[in-house]
Amino acid sequence: MTTADRPRVVLGVSGGIAAYKACELLRRLTESGHEVRVVPTASALHFVGEATWSALSGRPATTEVWESVHEVPHVRIGQSADLVVVAPATADLLAKAAHGLADDLLTNTLLTARCPVVFAPAMHTEMWEHPATRENVATLRRRGALVIEPAVGRLTGVDTGKGRLPDPGQIFEVCRRVLERGERAGEQDLAGRHVVISAGGTREPLDPVRFLGNRSTGRQGYALARAAVARGARVTLVSANSELPDPAGADVVRAGTAAQLREAVLKAAADADAVVMAAAVADFRPARYAQGKIKKREGAEPEPLALVRNPDILAEISADRARPGQIVVGFAAETDDVLANGRAKLVRKGCDLLVVNEVGEHKTFGSETNEAVVLAADGTETPVPHGPKDALADTVWDLVTARLG
Repeated sequence: MTTADRPRVVLGVSGGIAAYKACELLRRLTESGHEVRVVPTASALHFVGEATWSALSGRPATTEVWESVHEVPHVRIGQSADLVVVAPATADLLAKAAHGLADDLLTNTLLTARCPVVFAPAMHTEMWEHPATRENVATLRRRGALVIEPAVGRLTGVDTGKGRLPDPGQIFEVCRRVLERGERAGEQDLAGRHVVISAGGTREPLDPVRFLGNRSTGRQGYALARAAVARGARVTLVSANSELPDPAGADVVRAGTAAQLREAVLKAAADADAVVMAAAVADFRPARYAQGKIKKREGAEPEPLALVRNPDILAEISADRARPGQIVVGFAAETDDVLANGRAKLVRKGCDLLVVNEVGEHKTFGSETNEAVVLAADGTETPVPHGPKDALADTVWDLVTARLG
C-alpha cells in the first residue's frame, strides 16, 4: 500500500483519564496501515504528553491553530481526512461539537471534516446520563455522527457504571467497519433503530460439571453487532457462553441456557425494530438435572439420557411480534440438504429472513469466514459467497433495512 492509498485518520483525544487507552487505538490504526494524525486537546496533554502521540503516530501532534499557520491546519486536517475518531470524547467535547464551538484545533477539525466522524464517549455515569449530555449526543447523531455507547465497568476511583471507554480494540473494529463502508458510511441507515442480536451457543446442564452444548463461538453474532453499531443502531447483544470481547457500543446481556436466552431476547425485543437470532440454541435439554456428578458405575452401561424439547424462540418471536413492522431474522445451521431444509424451516419458523449455511466440525463454527444463502419470506434468495463474517453481516443488514423502509 502506497502512502497515497493509506486511509487518513484523525485521532482526536480529549481530556479524560481514559486518554491513555487511546495509545492502544493509535497503535492498532498505524499497524494496520492507516496514516494517523493525532489532535489532542490541551487538557488531554495533562494525561498523555505530546511526545508520546508524536512517537506513536510518526507525525507531530499539536493542539493549537497557531502552529504551522501557513498550512492552515484548522481547515486542512479535517478536509483531508477519511475518518475522524474522538476517543475519549468527554462531556465537554461532546457539548462543544454539538454546539459548533471551535476554540482549539480539534473542535476546528470537527467543523471542517466532511468525512465520517466517530465519537467514543468516556465519563462518569452521572455525566453520561445528564439531560444536557443526552441532548448533545442526540444532536450529533441526528447530524450523522456515530456516537457509540460507552461500556459498563470500573470508572475513576471506586465508581462503577456506564461511562467507561470501550475496549480500544473494539473501537478500532468500529473504525474499520466505517472505513470499509466508504461513501455509504455517512448514511447511518440504522440510526434511531433498536436491534437485538443473539449470539453464541446455549448450554443445557446435565449435572454440576457437564452440559449439552455446541461448537458455536458467537463470531457471526458479534460481527452482526459490530456492523449494526457502525450503521448507527442501538444494539442489544444477548450473548450465550461466548468468550469474545464485548463489541464497542453494544449493550451486552449474558445468557447460559436456552431458557435464559429466551427470557433475555423477549425482554429486549419489546421495543426492537429487528431481532436477529444468530445464536445456536439447543433444541433439547436433559429431562432431569442431577444434583451431584453422575458417577461411572463399574461394569455397567450408563443409563439412557432422556431429553425434552426447548422452546422454539425464533418461531415464538415470529408468530407474536412485539411491535408492528418488526423484522425477524433466523439462522439455520444444516449439515445436509442445506437449501431444501432451509426453505422448509423458513416456512415453519415464520420469520422474514433465514440465513442458511452448512456447518460441521471444521465449517463455520469458530471460523472467521462464512458462506450462506439468505432466504426471504417473499421468495427471494441472496447468496453470500465465502468470505469474512463481516461481509455476511452487512448483507443481512442491507436486507433488513430494505424491509424496515
